[in-house]
Amino acid sequence: MFVMFVGFAMTAVAQSRPVTYIDSEKVAAALSGAGRTAVGPLVTAKDYTVSGLKRTGPGQVEVHDHETDIFYVTDGQATFVTGGAIVGGKQTAAGQTRGTDIKGGQAVTLKKGDVITIPAGTPHWFKDVSPSISYLTVKVIK
Repeated sequence: MFVMFVGFAMTAVAQSRPVTYIDSEKVAAALSGAGRTAVGPLVTAKDYTVSGLKRTGPGQVEVHDHETDIFYVTDGQATFVTGGAIVGGKQTAAGQTRGTDIKGGQAVTLKKGDVITIPAGTPHWFKDVSPSISYLTVKVIK
């Protein structure tokens, strides 16, 4: 009896959140935008967001205290730096710091098909974008 109740409770919890469907046209529009996402987040929930982005140049160094980023590269390439110490860091919002450089980080070349995860609290930076990079990002908020 207890097993049946637990199974029912777990099913109820799993079904208490709505399923979100985003059609391919909206995803393509987000991935083709200049700079940051052109259409805003594709999905926003209290504990995650999903966005499509296109960058045509480097960004600022970012550190998110409570957000883990997951990127899936759909087109292009960029030099991406993670870890190390943020240089010129300034808090720009609650739990968000931006800076001008990373000292001692690790650089990788992100390209189409790559996935990278950046845990909360890790400095990260699109240092060099050549000529552009499009990617889906999932932000998991803790």
